Amino acid sequence: MRDMQSWLDSYSGDHQNPTNRLFHWFCVPPIVWSVIALLWAIPVPAAFARPGAWAVLVMVLAFYWYWKHSRRLAVALLVAFALLGLLTHVLYDRLGGVSLCYLAIGVFVVAWIGQFIGHKFEGRKPSFLTDLAYLLIGPAWLMAKLLRALGFKQIT
Repeated sequence: MRDMQSWLDSYSGDHQNPTNRLFHWFCVPPIVWSVIALLWAIPVPAAFARPGAWAVLVMVLAFYWYWKHSRRLAVALLVAFALLGLLTHVLYDRLGGVSLCYLAIGVFVVAWIGQFIGHKFEGRKPSFLTDLAYLLIGPAWLMAKLLRALGFKQIT
């Protein structure tokens, strides 16, 4: 099994351009939120679970993947997931499922356009086009950078 530092190093190699890195800071978190929101908007039978159950299930599965690779990053990302889930819950209650879905689709499309613009500056295709696991690495890469900026020396 590949370790987290290996994933992060490989991802960093595809993200050297400062403009591309900046685009990632502004685009990856909204993409993560939009996926959570889209999953939140999927109807769930009331007898089975509450709205958001699919989003929570996917966040738990992502957390488990992160936990297997880096416990510190997993805990930090769990906090981020919880905050994004709370935001989504509030928006769901205020907007309803259909409006939340439309908002999430709009954010998703705009943020991905930003990602591809960033990669034009980089001159390289996005990492996930070579391995879908990189869709999980993008948020972890940003979280690792944030934790280092906050003074945490050992991330993985």
